[in-house]
Amino acid sequence: MTKEDPKRDSTAQIEDIAWIDTVHPEEATGYVKSLYEGFQKQRGWIPNILKSTSIRPDVTRGWVPLFNTLMYGPSGLTRSQKEMIAVVVSAGNQCHY
Repeated sequence: MTKEDPKRDSTAQIEDIAWIDTVHPEEATGYVKSLYEGFQKQRGWIPNILKSTSIRPDVTRGWVPLFNTLMYGPSGLTRSQKEMIAVVVSAGNQCHY
């Protein structure tokens, strides 16, 4: 990690370090705009993991139900355990999403 590379600087703002193209909220249309608005209203922010598929609304359309099933559907794991696994995997991959 170096200060010269904001993509590797853990103190950088998350929204400033996207390594992939995303649709910004003010540019969103259709399905992506609807999702963004829903998350903004419900949570006050838009998850970066959702933004990561935003340039391909067809992928987002398939990914959102899969994510919801994995994270909120019936399982032998609690919601907290699922979140902990996601955090550990993301940290291991040096991924802030």
